Amino acid sequence: MSTKPNALAWLLLSALVVALDQLTKLIALAKLGTLGSVAVIPGFLNWTLAFNTGAAFSFLADADGWQRWLFAALAIGVSAVLVVWLARTPRHDWRNAAPLALIIGGALGNLIDRLRLGHVVDFIHVHYYGEWNYPAFNIADSSIFIGAVMLIAFGLFTPGRRAP
Repeated sequence: MSTKPNALAWLLLSALVVALDQLTKLIALAKLGTLGSVAVIPGFLNWTLAFNTGAAFSFLADADGWQRWLFAALAIGVSAVLVVWLARTPRHDWRNAAPLALIIGGALGNLIDRLRLGHVVDFIHVHYYGEWNYPAFNIADSSIFIGAVMLIAFGLFTPGRRAP
């Protein structure tokens, strides 16, 4: 067994993502519930409170409620696999550790919503003057997306790199 420090310390980044995600969702629930939608950058970015019982792009949002537990189980399973991956990753390998930590933090942030509320709180709404709309999302979703893009980019564009 190796005595080199592993990347589990990067879970502090996951904890930071969870904390930031939950804080911003609490603010969104408190402020946007009475305001509806607030233009941040008119014609492009609004704070708009939305609840998603499904997954990305409201996938399975119209199901009868069983999807809550499916997505909760997936978040737990994926997070567990990624924690094991972090445990097998050297601490200095930030190209693997940072993306994994971001994905874990995002998955756990949305998991908390599913378990506590039965849905995920979304509030960031990007659009283009009503002609084009991207579904509302949150900090956890952003973290998952950024982590996945980093993992793919570093995997594709760093010679000689491979997952443990």
